[in-house]
Amino acid sequence: MNFQSINIRLNKRLMILLILICFSCKLQAQSNEAQTYYRNITEVLKNPQNVRILNLSGSKLTTLPGEIGKLQNLQLLNLDDNQLIALPKEIGKLQNLQQLHLSKNQLMALPEEIGQLQNLQKLKLYENQLTAIPKEIGKLQNLQELNLAHNQLATLPEDIEQLQRLQTLYLGHNQFNSILKEIGQLQNLESLGLDHNQLNVLPKEIGQLRNLESLGLDHNQLNVLPKEIGQLQNLQILHLRNNQLTTLPKEIGQLQNLQKLLLNKNKLTTLPEEIA
Repeated sequence: MNFQSINIRLNKRLMILLILICFSCKLQAQSNEAQTYYRNITEVLKNPQNVRILNLSGSKLTTLPGEIGKLQNLQLLNLDDNQLIALPKEIGKLQNLQQLHLSKNQLMALPEEIGQLQNLQKLKLYENQLTAIPKEIGKLQNLQELNLAHNQLATLPEDIEQLQRLQTLYLGHNQFNSILKEIGQLQNLESLGLDHNQLNVLPKEIGQLRNLESLGLDHNQLNVLPKEIGQLQNLQILHLRNNQLTTLPKEIGQLQNLQKLLLNKNKLTTLPEEIA
């Protein structure tokens, strides 16, 4: 038996094993670094290029420093539950940002630079004091979820029709009495929340939302629905509680995938045969 040959083979295998272990450790370290949660703005600014996730929720912030724009690799920024009344224009420099959480603040407006966040997928702004949304929001071509519930909005910019990848739009608890016809251009929309507003009519273009699965219209002033609602062939959930409906269009019977229809607290005396 050639012990020298066996020893060489063992050494080679050991070397390969050590290389694999080192490579695995390096990958794990990189992964851990990428997923590190930072909660201190001062610490973050020491190594801005390393920060991927910044969670400053519940930090009693009243302002956000312009230096936030230095976090060029930031992917998730959580500023929920603070006391912010405005955002610095430097927010637009976060070119790799995918999620921006700003709920439960006191924001009254958004900077137009927010439209520069080309990779943004989720924008959450519920429970603020917004009265308007800048038209630049239409530039967020990768946006999939937009939550504007619990604000003071009465209208949306027409540019919202450009959000072609939007899947979820929450507009509940605002001051809308009508909705732009441009909403019909959101062809990938799956969930639309419009509850607790002052809507008295829906645009016929609502029927163009062929991928819509959930439509929330509770607590409005609707007295009629457009017949085009029957074109929502993928609709599964339709909430119409607490409105002023006296009748329903027969086309509602065309909603073959509808699983949940809530109609209580309206003024309905009969239902169309197509539902029965």
